[in-house]
Amino acid sequence: MFHFRRKILAISFCINLETFFCLVDSTAFDFKSQRYELFTSGHFSKKPLALYEILENIMETVVSGIRSTGNLHLGNYFGAVRNFLKMQKENNCYFFIADYHALTTHPKPVDLHGNIKKVLAEYLACGIDPEIATVFIQSDVPEVTELYLLLNMNAYVGELQRTTSFKDKIRNQPDNINAGLLTYPVLMAADIIIHKASKVPVGKDQEQHLEMTRRFARRFNTMYGVDYFPEPDAYNFGKKLIKIPGLDGTGKMGKSDGNGIFLVDTPDEIRKKMMRAVTDEGPKTKGEKPSEPVRNLFTIMKIVSDPSTYKYFMEKHSSCEIRYGDMKKQLAEDIIKVTDPIRERVNELLADNKYLADVVARGAEKARASASKTIREVREIIGYRPF
Repeated sequence: MFHFRRKILAISFCINLETFFCLVDSTAFDFKSQRYELFTSGHFSKKPLALYEILENIMETVVSGIRSTGNLHLGNYFGAVRNFLKMQKENNCYFFIADYHALTTHPKPVDLHGNIKKVLAEYLACGIDPEIATVFIQSDVPEVTELYLLLNMNAYVGELQRTTSFKDKIRNQPDNINAGLLTYPVLMAADIIIHKASKVPVGKDQEQHLEMTRRFARRFNTMYGVDYFPEPDAYNFGKKLIKIPGLDGTGKMGKSDGNGIFLVDTPDEIRKKMMRAVTDEGPKTKGEKPSEPVRNLFTIMKIVSDPSTYKYFMEKHSSCEIRYGDMKKQLAEDIIKVTDPIRERVNELLADNKYLADVVARGAEKARASASKTIREVREIIGYRPF
């Protein structure tokens, strides 16, 4: 159980529309049970409150999920996960493994659990801290499926059929156009607004889904005459957003495109992939700008290598003296320096079932505390009443 005590001179926050100001001698937080108690000298009510209720009032809530398919690659790490590490210290973060979403591709039962475990271990190995952020598995929070059902009642077939992702699925996998694919944006919306997220880190391919989340939240509020669900905005990384290109000379690095280097790749696998990376015949004139495939390698080198290494090979290219084989070998070794500690930590975590089970159990408890509160209030808004 994780505890810490912190002296606080004064706390000001809003609960149930009433503002309380209190002097607190000391505060004990219990992240495992998600309860906190204020020990005061009679200045404040002794009723315990859920920690998420406090965080909602003093920090922005951020929600992000990843499908339990495939390994994380360099693009995931530098483009998203490293930003998550900073984000988790500045926000009330919910990071979940989207195993319900993964069902749209009909994974084999024997693979489903293994994939979930693998993604969990990789995220923890990268530095996601379950003592700070809420890390959980989507299917451990059944409340999300109830909100998914309720939102579906106000989602219309036409708008779902017009989404770019659904059109892409129809084109790319015509033999598996299931209802889960059609209502994918609704489940994504339920994942987000059940925790009343104000920010969501999304890539370009998810922007339309986020806009639909905003639409579903707004539609619920309008239909029932309430101002209940916030309309989440995209988490803007600004200049911190890094895009890692693939090794095939075009496009971004992807899980299924055969152009990526995964965080769990062995040193030999990384060296072989780098030596197969697409380049060109070499510069013909001094000062010639690198072609796109070579520019992609320089982009990766600028991120993983020492600045002096990057400068050295750029100068060699400018003077027409570059040897791509040497550049690839150097780049491979620099990538290995980044991924080796992560790969080793992943293997350690995969061997520690007890720790992983504890992480997801605590995460589910915290996530359900937030989700169950939302469902209770949504039911009341809709009109469900106990007899």
